[in-house]
Amino acid sequence: MKVELGATGPAGLDSEEAARRLARDGPNRLPDSGGRRWRRIALDAAREPMYLLLVGAAILYLVLGEPFEGAFLFGMVVLMLCMTLYQEGRTERALQALRELGAPTALVWRDGSARQLPAAELVEGDLVELGEGDRVPADGLLLAAAGLQVDESLLTGESVPVGKLPAPQGGEVGSSPQAPGGAGLPWVYSGTLVVQGHGLARVSATGVRSEIGRIGAALGGIAPPPGRLQRETRALARRFAILGGAVSAALVLLLVLRGQDPLQALLAGIALSMSMLPEEFPVILTVFPAIGAWRLARSQVLTRRLAAIEILGSTSVLCVDKTGTLTENRMAVAQLWRDGSVHDGPAGAGMAAPHQELLACALRASRALGSDPMEAAFWRLAADALPDGGALAPGWTLVHEYGLTPQRPALVQVWDCGDGRLLVAAKGAPEAIVAMCGAPGPAGAALLEAAARMAAAGLRVLAVARAWTTAGGRAMPVEPAAFGLELLGLAALADPLRPDIPAAVAACRGAGLRVVMITGDHPETARAIARQAGLDAGAPDAVLTGAALATLDDAGLARRLAATDVCARVAPQQKLRVVRALQQGGAVVAMTGDGVNDAPALRAADVGVAMGRRGTDVAREAAELTLLDDRFASLVEAIATGRRIFGNMRKSMCYVMAMHVPIAGMALLPVLLGWPVMLYPLHIVFLELVIDPACSLAFENEPAEADLMRRPPRAPGEALFGRAAVGSALVQGAWVLALLVALYAWALSWLPEPEARSAAFAALVLCNLALLLSNRQLDGVGSTLRVANPVFWAIAGAALLLLALAMFVPALAGILDLAPPPPAALAAAFGMALLALAGLELRKWLAARSRG
Repeated sequence: MKVELGATGPAGLDSEEAARRLARDGPNRLPDSGGRRWRRIALDAAREPMYLLLVGAAILYLVLGEPFEGAFLFGMVVLMLCMTLYQEGRTERALQALRELGAPTALVWRDGSARQLPAAELVEGDLVELGEGDRVPADGLLLAAAGLQVDESLLTGESVPVGKLPAPQGGEVGSSPQAPGGAGLPWVYSGTLVVQGHGLARVSATGVRSEIGRIGAALGGIAPPPGRLQRETRALARRFAILGGAVSAALVLLLVLRGQDPLQALLAGIALSMSMLPEEFPVILTVFPAIGAWRLARSQVLTRRLAAIEILGSTSVLCVDKTGTLTENRMAVAQLWRDGSVHDGPAGAGMAAPHQELLACALRASRALGSDPMEAAFWRLAADALPDGGALAPGWTLVHEYGLTPQRPALVQVWDCGDGRLLVAAKGAPEAIVAMCGAPGPAGAALLEAAARMAAAGLRVLAVARAWTTAGGRAMPVEPAAFGLELLGLAALADPLRPDIPAAVAACRGAGLRVVMITGDHPETARAIARQAGLDAGAPDAVLTGAALATLDDAGLARRLAATDVCARVAPQQKLRVVRALQQGGAVVAMTGDGVNDAPALRAADVGVAMGRRGTDVAREAAELTLLDDRFASLVEAIATGRRIFGNMRKSMCYVMAMHVPIAGMALLPVLLGWPVMLYPLHIVFLELVIDPACSLAFENEPAEADLMRRPPRAPGEALFGRAAVGSALVQGAWVLALLVALYAWALSWLPEPEARSAAFAALVLCNLALLLSNRQLDGVGSTLRVANPVFWAIAGAALLLLALAMFVPALAGILDLAPPPPAALAAAFGMALLALAGLELRKWLAARSRG
């Protein structure tokens, strides 16, 4: 198949042919497990200790000759399993939605124009643009390339990038690709990373037919290690399980020694084990981050690693880029400066010839298909200002490109004009361009002075230079300065501040968060934008430059950053030093980035945040979060969401532990005191029907506290459920347990056993709702009731309905060994619940007073 390029670019496949090939070959993706299917979820749940205990209790009931109780318990097992399937299914649906949002895209030529398409829609024969930082979407043959280097370590294990050269002009595409890893080859492979340069490739293999498909390197199958929260709660649950097992065994032995039937004693032991097993903890850790990540995605923040949601709550410093994050990334050419003469405004009408020459040279130092907003601004102005709209003259070809480097922040392109001459066009930072043109002299000094004035007005300033030479077939010099460039002038671009930035920065300050702007722009440009955003940049030394940063050691940099909110003219690799210096000072750092060179800093930050629109694949993979709309305000919303999720997880776990105290106590204390057994496995199942949805769905749906973003960040090492939280839960549970024991003793003194059990069981369910209500918000119950949470009210209504059915429907009451209690006993149960709520609220008031 011959390579054919159009006048303005490659034509690519037409949509109809692409659709036929997609139907023939299938989507361009590797086989996906699609997450956990319902059978896998059910099997995993069935292996949990709680379900094993339930099944064991059901079998014991059957052995005891009580088929109704056994069948009922088996029915409850199925019901709880269905609830687990629903909760886990909701989690899986949320994760699948995140996977779809995070699906890679590619810049593909279709129907004569370039468009962004999902990588899964690529077919054999598609023409794909590859740029620095992109992940190659499919195996393909290079048709054109400029300084292209690709990291193929995914396939070869070699960490050194390999250079790529285009196939010979007019070459055949149908030849078999060579093995990855060799330098100078024209083949690129799916899943590898472009680390430098750009190129155009024709797709030769997709999906399972690609190199990565043949060797089965499916990255999605790699499971990350458990996070800190998982480790903490697993250890806590394991301790409770061991303690519950030991106490239950001791209880069974005690009952047998007292002459109790061994099977009945075993049922009581199982009930105690179930009451002490906090099996809700894994549910909380699964549901909250997954649903929270789904909520974040609705706010245009994609979560790649769920553990990042935990860290968001303790973030204390936000390191953000200026362009596209604080500003709109909607560049327009505001001024053209040449020899002291200025062309104002983006309108091209009436542009003088010297400024047209300057603009034309800037175009020759720009990539025609680049996504850079500054280059797009030059092309838009050229369409109005230049007679030919900036199009290439016939016979002009690009013969060499010097890409941007940290040492040379400028783009230089060498053009063969077709008449024996070469045009060398350069565009970049004014200091770099002046240095490339030799000694500054009066012209260079005047240009730098003009650039400083423009930057002080908040403009992004680029200098333009050129050189003419002969096309003698000689090798290109290592550095473009060897061409003898001459200064032409300046181009100043405006990128306005996003309108929501001042409010977002103010919200960060109110939440105890520092915002540090890190940019490669001129210091005066950075200072102007910082003032507009509300950052402290008024003092002369308030802006730290990359040059000054390079002279500081790590300790000195940490001290300087403690009082600096703006870093300008910072090279991408210096961002890593900034992040580490802030962390050395005790900060928890979230950082935004978009380029390949930002990846180390994004990885080093506590929370790396990649840009979704202009960010490279390398940056997105190094980061934990991706801003799909590149808005700083979205990051602030994500931090608020992270705080809400963490706070609600803590409330939920506190509620679970507090509730298990009276359940375990009422399963154990009556037996030790010689009273009739109050709780059997059937009663524990009933309570779990309330606790499971309450701990996951009700608390996950709980709105944020009113002052959530007016509190300082939590300490980095603060545990989700530390000693203070455990102590609070135990105090709450002990208070409720004391009330229930008193009520059960009072009921046994004048009521038959089934009615006394009913009164105590009703009080236990109502106290459970009191614990749930009290733990919803940190404020008093009055403000809690004003906060909308329909899930809570649905659970409370369902619990009261089930309680009424269990006590007043004879069949259910008989299975649960309950009886309708007299009105006085029922009123006492309600009274105990109100007394429990009053004590819980008093505890909150005293705790708040002690903190104040």
